[in-house]
Amino acid sequence: MSTVCTARASYKKFSGLLELTSTHLRWTRDGEKTPSVRVGYPEVASLFSSKEGAAQVRLKIGLENDSNGHNFTFTSPVALTERETFKAQLTTIISNNRAAREAGVSQTPQTSAPTTASSPNGAAHQRTPAPGPSRASTSRAESVSSTRGTPVNDPVNDFRIRKKVLVKTPELAALHRELVMSGQITETEFWEGREHLLLAQAASDSQKKGRPGQLVDPRPQAVEGGEVKIVVTPQLVHDIFDEYPVVAKAYDENVPSKLSEAEFWKRYFESKLFHSHRASIRSTATQHVVKDDAIFDKYLEKPDDELEPRKPRDDEVDMFIDLDATREDHEETGNEKDMTMQAGKQRGALPLIRKFNEHSERLLKSAIPTEGTSKRRRVDSGDATTDSSRGYYSQIDLADLHNPESSPGVLLEMQDRQRYFEARPGAATSAEQAPRPTVGLPVALQEMRSDLEGWQAHLSQTKVERKAAEAALESMTKNVATRLEAYKRKAEIKEEVFRQMRTCQTAANEFLRQFWFAIYPPAGETLGGATTLAQKTAKATRMVGYLTKTPEKVAAIIRAAEVAGVDRGRVQTGMQPTLDAVNRALEFWETRKAAAAPGARRT
Repeated sequence: MSTVCTARASYKKFSGLLELTSTHLRWTRDGEKTPSVRVGYPEVASLFSSKEGAAQVRLKIGLENDSNGHNFTFTSPVALTERETFKAQLTTIISNNRAAREAGVSQTPQTSAPTTASSPNGAAHQRTPAPGPSRASTSRAESVSSTRGTPVNDPVNDFRIRKKVLVKTPELAALHRELVMSGQITETEFWEGREHLLLAQAASDSQKKGRPGQLVDPRPQAVEGGEVKIVVTPQLVHDIFDEYPVVAKAYDENVPSKLSEAEFWKRYFESKLFHSHRASIRSTATQHVVKDDAIFDKYLEKPDDELEPRKPRDDEVDMFIDLDATREDHEETGNEKDMTMQAGKQRGALPLIRKFNEHSERLLKSAIPTEGTSKRRRVDSGDATTDSSRGYYSQIDLADLHNPESSPGVLLEMQDRQRYFEARPGAATSAEQAPRPTVGLPVALQEMRSDLEGWQAHLSQTKVERKAAEAALESMTKNVATRLEAYKRKAEIKEEVFRQMRTCQTAANEFLRQFWFAIYPPAGETLGGATTLAQKTAKATRMVGYLTKTPEKVAAIIRAAEVAGVDRGRVQTGMQPTLDAVNRALEFWETRKAAAAPGARRT
């Protein structure tokens, strides 16, 4: 059994040696020969590490059946380097375990750094680690991509996404420390039902940044002595070459054979070629005061200021946006061409306008995928509803005009469902058999006329008694004053007591969420949590055990509030909704257990 890497590390405040062999991870306390911690490759399920710059360099290893795992603190002067070495090796092991689990077959776990051994003749040959059994892991180390399509394919990135989500939401991070780090719930259970947060973060990280919309136009900066300078960065060079291919051509033909790179850019920014590329009409006038350059003047092009552009559009214009497509329909109607929007009234503006148009076109093309041309036009060749082989039916087929798809709905869970449906027909029959009096129309009109006789509208003469009006006004004034006083009054609950209330309420909500998820799981599968009936029942039982302790925690908070001089009634009122929700869940659980008992009576 060869050793891949070693490091000095402490475990539970005891110093020792941490080793990663070809089959196991083990830690041996100083002065002892037998390892105190021994973990096989298939048992490694997740990996956590302290952030860079932390006071202590730590590494936590989660196991398949124990999310708490083992925590190691590296103590050598090069602790960070050693931690990263272990991290890289363990990441490969976790990836292999996950691949084996997804493939459904046992695979040989290997590290990314095979050891070498020398043969008798001096030649070195590779020796792979000994194979070990591989088992499926149910840990959260499995990436969410396996079930939800998140663009994450290894535990390290999966951990990084979860870390970003926790950093962005401090309340969720506090709940994670309270429940997961204490071992009350597992990492898998915590993220169950929160997959949308991981998916949103993964989508945000994988989003590709588009090209900047600003036209490349380096601006000179004034320095001391009346001189100007332009800072040339690799990004600026890339943008210039991408925006103006003629500059890239000049660079390839003259650097370094004729000019050095520094001299090339210095002469370029002083040449007429650079000023012709400026995004301003004033650059045209500046060309007449710039000195000639024997190299860059060869690449100058004639200004594109004719009525027709020098570079016509090479792609076909869509029929629905082609203004010329219906020109023949308006010749006899008297519509006159709009000459006010015709470009070229100011000839010097034409090159700048076309430069912006070309830049905008490049931006649009860069945002369209490779198959964007066919996807953008969406031509249906064989559609029977079209008049030609290039039918445009799909472009005018609006989804909002289609009938909505029917939803299967949500199954309603009811107690004594059979009794409910048995009672309904009898009630309807008795109601239908009850005699109904029949009244003729003339009789009904006569009764209504007699009821309205003597009635007159004298609302303008209605008078409200002064005493009743003053009482109503006084009551409303007191109500407003009470509300205003309560709004302005400072909170009487101290911060420490309020923090305990908030922590208890958040933890109880999480236990309730886990409990109801186990009772009524969502329609879609989750991140590998409880799937079988036995697992769901075990999870619900465990959550009930935590929920039964909630009243005790609330009582402890009330006692602490009394000691701190806080009114216990306010604390009781604030925690009452949480107690009600917990009691409702416990009552439901007891009712369900009683119904499932062997001697329970079924109706």
